[in-house]
Amino acid sequence: MTTDNPFRAGLETERTPEPSVFVIFGASGDLAKRKLFPALYNLAVSRLLPPGTSIVGFATSERSDEVFRQMMREAVAKFSRTKPIDEAVWDDFASRLHYLAGKFEDPANFIRLREKLEDLDRTNGTRGNRLYYLAIPPSAFAVVNDNLSGAGLVAPADDRTRSTRIIVEKPFGTDLASGDALNAELHRVFHERQIFRIDHYLGKETVQNIVALRFGNAIFEPIWNRNHVDHMQITVAEDIGVEGRGKFYEEAGAMRDIVQNHLLQLLMVIAMEPPVAFTADEVRDEKVKVLRALKPIRGEAIDRATVRAQYAPGNFAGKPVPGYRQEANVSPTSTVETFVGMRIEIDNWRFAGVPIYVRAGKRLTKRMTEISVHFKHVPHGLLAQGGPVEPDVLAIRIQPDEGIGLRFVAKVPGPSMTLRPVTMDFRYGSTFGGSGPEAYERLILDAMLGDPTLFARSDEVSAAWQFITPILDRWAGSGTRDLPTYPAGTWGPPEAVDLVERDGRAWRRL
Repeated sequence: MTTDNPFRAGLETERTPEPSVFVIFGASGDLAKRKLFPALYNLAVSRLLPPGTSIVGFATSERSDEVFRQMMREAVAKFSRTKPIDEAVWDDFASRLHYLAGKFEDPANFIRLREKLEDLDRTNGTRGNRLYYLAIPPSAFAVVNDNLSGAGLVAPADDRTRSTRIIVEKPFGTDLASGDALNAELHRVFHERQIFRIDHYLGKETVQNIVALRFGNAIFEPIWNRNHVDHMQITVAEDIGVEGRGKFYEEAGAMRDIVQNHLLQLLMVIAMEPPVAFTADEVRDEKVKVLRALKPIRGEAIDRATVRAQYAPGNFAGKPVPGYRQEANVSPTSTVETFVGMRIEIDNWRFAGVPIYVRAGKRLTKRMTEISVHFKHVPHGLLAQGGPVEPDVLAIRIQPDEGIGLRFVAKVPGPSMTLRPVTMDFRYGSTFGGSGPEAYERLILDAMLGDPTLFARSDEVSAAWQFITPILDRWAGSGTRDLPTYPAGTWGPPEAVDLVERDGRAWRRL
């Protein structure tokens, strides 16, 4: 389905990409097994993977195509959202899977890769179209970049006969300097419109539906501003610990792992202005404006506006769990944060003076990602006979139970004017039925189509780091030896409660 209206570009309901060869660097890693191959298989189930499309796994371990296919079958059987495996679909999908072993540092392996891709072009009609996925550490990006270019595996961005695109996994650097350096490295070989920086939160249906909620319903947009909104809250909570990723978390921490990317993405979507068209540049222009409008947090203000903490030993699901410092590959004197709380302001016309309270962390009470918009109290206590009337709240649940709830007050049946909060609740699963596509399915399909709307642009990455880096620098230079702690299985440290309560507000109960 297409549209003749250029201002509705990007809103097509069904799109089919050109056949291409999809190369996954790091194909034997956890990300490939848990997310990428199940997503590709589900695209095949949905008949969205065009005939001829081939997938080449590139990793260091030696194995045959058949062994690789069996490994991926096991991964799909375990992690796919569609079960059981459809044998007819799998047989066709497996025939598309190929494997190449070799070290990324050796240019000769990229010559072998080129020969393999050219052979697939001849047999499958992929016509030189390439999509590279870097499911590898950022430290390996430069050598892969150089060897792809040296082997002639990157077509110019303006080549109309074939396409070359590259998908890059987060983290996009560790601070402003490294983020800018990573972008410069990618730009040595690829044009910006060929680069797809993936953040799976933007592929979630509920995140995309924030745009529909705000700009597709006339009742919300007129009140989406400082005149009606008292404050907003964003929570990104995980009930698990570092799950064997202690080495990674010692380098990242919650600020780099969650806040700089996932959480700020949610903030941008909830606060951006209406784009003039739903196309990549227009949408991302509005998102970047939000980041540029964030009121900088500098110096001693960082100590008042931010909270960081670590989870201590506690209980989860009735069982004792270790604290962060007791996890494998974590220093017993670590000062890396597993929880971040912040008070953020957007210094623009729409939201000036509206605080946004955010929190993100590991080993919290439950797995939950939610945005809540808290509206102002009614201006007059006409009906407040039993105390203040509770303000209205619009809650957008991103995961796990995707939906939208609107809390408002209603009269309790009876002779007196007694008010009680009630909720109108919309759940995606019960309304639309079945399990919708997962984030990686949508994002991989968009990359195949060359649609970067739901991917981060280089100036967006830089603007996010400009806001976050001074906070990280302040923390690194503080000399702190012990962070505040919170027992595993709770909602965080007391300092996070104080962050909100000193403004006369409270965290929403989840």
